[in-house]
Amino acid sequence: MAGRAAVPEVIWARPERTGRGPRPAFTRADIAAAAVRIADAGGLDAVTMRNVAAELGCGTMSLYNYVPRKEDLYELMIDAVGGEHEIQEPSGDWRADMVRNAQETRAIMRRHTWVPRVMSGAYGFSPNTLRYLEHCLACLEPLDVAYSVKMDLVSLLNGVVTTYTANELATAERTRAMPWTEDEENAARMAYLGSQVATGRYPLLAAAFMEGGEPVDMEVVFRRTLDRILDAYDPDAR
Repeated sequence: MAGRAAVPEVIWARPERTGRGPRPAFTRADIAAAAVRIADAGGLDAVTMRNVAAELGCGTMSLYNYVPRKEDLYELMIDAVGGEHEIQEPSGDWRADMVRNAQETRAIMRRHTWVPRVMSGAYGFSPNTLRYLEHCLACLEPLDVAYSVKMDLVSLLNGVVTTYTANELATAERTRAMPWTEDEENAARMAYLGSQVATGRYPLLAAAFMEGGEPVDMEVVFRRTLDRILDAYDPDAR
């Protein structure tokens, strides 16, 4: 591949421009914004070096001078959308602050539905990611545990939010391709499930469904999931 480095390289350690020569035609922010626009409109598979170059109005090979690898392009994209986090002064209530952060992460992923697919711990060194991690640690200052435990909590919350949102988005995408509504499909599936539980072969499932009674509210489930994770780290909840 053009521009392949002989040793491992982090895009953020690579100078955006050298002090010599003409001023580059594009910034990393320009490239990231173009790639995000393409991904938002056509999905992650539409993000090719050729398409990004066309969006910017330059040659494909020229783009490699700015972004040596496609993985670097993904990292620029993740950093760009990470900048959408609204960094607010911690309230002093670490649980409320972390719930807000998780909900905001979910909202960003819903706006940019390709994000869960490309999320990687390897992309944790970008400016906006570091800014967000620093903010999370500031929110967790009232929690009297080691920083390593706080980092575990941030990582676990982000992982759960990513998985939860990815499942939501996959369900919505599958439903859009069908000739009926999501409510109609859910009703059909619940009817089938009810018929199977009624056979008596699944007594524990029957007890679980009887105990719930109410239709599943995914917003309530999401918040309950967050609370249960936070409970594991909250000395007052034990």
